[in-house]
Amino acid sequence: MPKKVTLIATAAMGLESIVGNEVKALGYENVTIENGRVIFEADVSAIPRANLWLRTADRVKLLVGRFKATTFDELFERTKELPWEAFIEEDGEFPVVGKSVKSKLYSVPDCQSIVKKAIVEKLKVKHGITTWLKETGSFYRVEVALHKDEALLTIDTSGSGLHKRGYRVGQGEAPLKETLAAALVQITNWTPDQPFVDPFCGSGTIAIEAALIGQNIAPGFNREFASEEWGFIPPKVWDDAFQEAEDAANYDQPLQIIGSDLDPTLIEIAQKNAMEAGLGDLITWKQMQMSDFKPKQENGYLVSNPPYGERMGEREEVEQMYHDLGTIMRDHPSWSVYILTSHEGFEKLYGKPATKKRKLFNGFIKTDYYQYFGRRPKSISKNGKGFGF
Repeated sequence: MPKKVTLIATAAMGLESIVGNEVKALGYENVTIENGRVIFEADVSAIPRANLWLRTADRVKLLVGRFKATTFDELFERTKELPWEAFIEEDGEFPVVGKSVKSKLYSVPDCQSIVKKAIVEKLKVKHGITTWLKETGSFYRVEVALHKDEALLTIDTSGSGLHKRGYRVGQGEAPLKETLAAALVQITNWTPDQPFVDPFCGSGTIAIEAALIGQNIAPGFNREFASEEWGFIPPKVWDDAFQEAEDAANYDQPLQIIGSDLDPTLIEIAQKNAMEAGLGDLITWKQMQMSDFKPKQENGYLVSNPPYGERMGEREEVEQMYHDLGTIMRDHPSWSVYILTSHEGFEKLYGKPATKKRKLFNGFIKTDYYQYFGRRPKSISKNGKGFGF
C-alpha cells in the first residue's frame, strides 16, 4: 500500500477556493489551487475522507503522473514509467478516457489507446503475466488529460460525480447541482441557529444542503464510491472514515429551515428528497408565492436560485418577482439575502446594489451571486420562536 498519494479534487469554475478551504478543513496541508482543481498530498485514508466530506468538489482523482508529452512515443514511455501496479490489481478493469486542449497530441482516441497499451505492458511485467489481462476485477477509470502539451494521468476514485448524494428521487426542469447548492450556503455566514429560507426552492436542493451542513452530516454518507473496491485501500480505512462521519454528525442540532415554491408538485418532490436524505421533518416545506413571504424573526438568511427569465414570455414575470423581493426585504434589514441569477439587471430590479458579487457558473450558464449582508442588531434572538411567514 502506498504511504502517500497525491489527490486532485476537481471543481466547477469559481468554486476552487471553496473546495480548497474544505480540503484544508479536513486537515490536509500543501494544498495547491489551480483552475478547475485543488491538488493535495495525503495518506491513503484521504481517499475515503475526501469523497465523504467534500461538499463542493465534483470528483476526487488519484494523480498517478504529470509530465510533458509532445510525441506518441514520449506519451507511451512516460506512462509506462509510472507505478500503475501500486494501484491497479492484476485483474483490475481500467478503461481509459481522455481529453486534449491546445496540445500537439490532439487525437484523443490515439492518446487513450497509447496510454492503455503502456499500462497493460507495465502491469504484465510487474504482475508476471505473459498472456492478456483479464480485467474482471475492481473498476479503475483512468484519464489522460492533455493541456498545452502537459499530460495529467489520473484514476477516478469517486465513481459517480460527488453531486450525486443519493437523496434525489425527483427534480424540477432545471435542477441545481448539489455541489453548487452547498457552495451557495457555504459562501454565506449562516449558522445553524439562525433562520434559513429559500422562497424558490424547486426540488429543495439548497434547503437540503443547508440542513446537511447545519447538522454536520457528511454529504457522501448515503452513497457508494468506486474506490471502496480497490485492493490497496484496506477495508478498515473505509470503515474508519464512515465511523468518523457518523460520530461527527450532530443529529440533535435544531434547525429553522423553510423551503417554499409556488408549484405544489415541486414541494412534494422536495419533501421526498429530504426524507431520502434522512432529514425527516427537519425542513418545513410550504406551497406559496414569494410575495407572501413575511419573516417574523430577525437575522435570517434568504438563499435562493430563482428563475432567470431566459425563457420566452417569462422575463417580465421574473423581473416583477425580483422587484417584489427587493420591496419585501427592505422591511427586514437584519436579513441577509443571497441570490444566484444570470439576469444582469438584477440589482436595479431589486432596488439596491449588492454588498458583494461573485461570478459562478450554473452548469454552462454564467451567473452572478448577489450578496446583501443584513444589518446586525446588538442582541440576537436565538430562541426560534415565531419563525415563519
